[in-house]
Amino acid sequence: MKLKLIHPRLALALALMLLFISAAFAQNGSSPPADLDAKVAEYMEAAVKVHGFSGTVMIARDGKPVFSKGYGMASIELGVPNKPESVFRLGSITKQFTGISIAMLQERGKLSVDDPICKYFEECPDAWAPVKISHLLAHNSGIPSYTGFPDFARDTILPTPTEEMYKRVKDKPLDFAPGEKFSYNNSGYFLLGMIIEKVSGKTYEQFLQENIFTPLGMKSTGYDSPSRIIPNRAAGYKRESGSLLNASYMDMSVPYAAGALYSSTGDLLKWDRALYTEKLAKKETLDAIFDTGEADSAYRFGWNVGKRFEKRAISHGGGIYGFSTSMTRFPEDKVVFIVLSNIEGAPSGPIANALSAIYFGQKYEIPAERKTIELDAKVLERYTGKYQVGEGTVISISLEDGKLVGDLAGRNRFILLPETEERFFSKDINITVTFTKGEDGSITGFLLGNTPAKKIE
Repeated sequence: MKLKLIHPRLALALALMLLFISAAFAQNGSSPPADLDAKVAEYMEAAVKVHGFSGTVMIARDGKPVFSKGYGMASIELGVPNKPESVFRLGSITKQFTGISIAMLQERGKLSVDDPICKYFEECPDAWAPVKISHLLAHNSGIPSYTGFPDFARDTILPTPTEEMYKRVKDKPLDFAPGEKFSYNNSGYFLLGMIIEKVSGKTYEQFLQENIFTPLGMKSTGYDSPSRIIPNRAAGYKRESGSLLNASYMDMSVPYAAGALYSSTGDLLKWDRALYTEKLAKKETLDAIFDTGEADSAYRFGWNVGKRFEKRAISHGGGIYGFSTSMTRFPEDKVVFIVLSNIEGAPSGPIANALSAIYFGQKYEIPAERKTIELDAKVLERYTGKYQVGEGTVISISLEDGKLVGDLAGRNRFILLPETEERFFSKDINITVTFTKGEDGSITGFLLGNTPAKKIE
């Protein structure tokens, strides 16, 4: 059999077609850019220099890391650097494990997300009668979040049985009617943990270990405890008034099903991969978890589901004493971005967003030092007072040694540096505060990023 030679013009057309196809695949993110390592290294070097980032980052595609590296120190006291195997508290990334546990129990016929929560609690307040499990999952129950209670900072050091926390929450009036609006709420996921225990007959920790962590081989993941010896555990730190300190103590019974887990980037990759399979739940159950209906975005079972770069993005961040975390999945591309930091308030979310922009060839900015200006003490004095953020969090701002100092609920002190006369930023917890004025020029509040705060004193 003779092989026929391809006509030169046809060969050229085929070559151009293949080139076009390759370019299209590169644009839709099926493979990382050739200079990914160099660009990520450049960005992370700046993040370390400007933000003092400490932690680990991973970019993975099809279950395999394409970039994985540790930065900074896992233990400053002992001189131990962070590495890809380092273990961090997850904070609110915990919520996605709570969410899938509820979905798994529904699949097994043990509960329904349409069940009223009073079915699972004794002495349930009358105001909670309309509240369903689905409201807890979606942060629209109206039940006040215990992390916003005035005495929260004081109570975090004490072991708190679930029934005691339940009593604290149930005695508070609803912030709004169930389903009326979205309001991020740690109480909802605390209550979901209690429901998981009542329905399964297991502790929250046992249920997750037996049904998720062990089946997936997540050996560096579990319910945190300061008394437990955890290999590769990173110590938690915070920045306060310009200094790096050990993080405040928190008993892990307090965050519970809303934020008490620990893990590593490698284990979270196993978790990511499992969500493409039926190892934990049936396909229809997983599809339902991430289904936003007719909406472009929604909060679903511990995940923010929406779009980024015109692609479906499923993400969540976490913040807890000493740690800041972020995880973003792009399911159509099977790419995941994981950022775990052992410094409270670190910009893990913005870093994950920038890494995804680098991967998909979108615009991003290299971190750069922000410039400050000098303001007269009389100008700064106008901004002192107390400001309420959300339903209950109060930030006090005072003038000390010629600088504005914020105090977050008695547990964090941070310096606010002026960028303009109205806009300030903090290197301690990576926030931007823009003060707002009334018609008479008096200070009425500020914007914390895009979140409004009202001056109350």
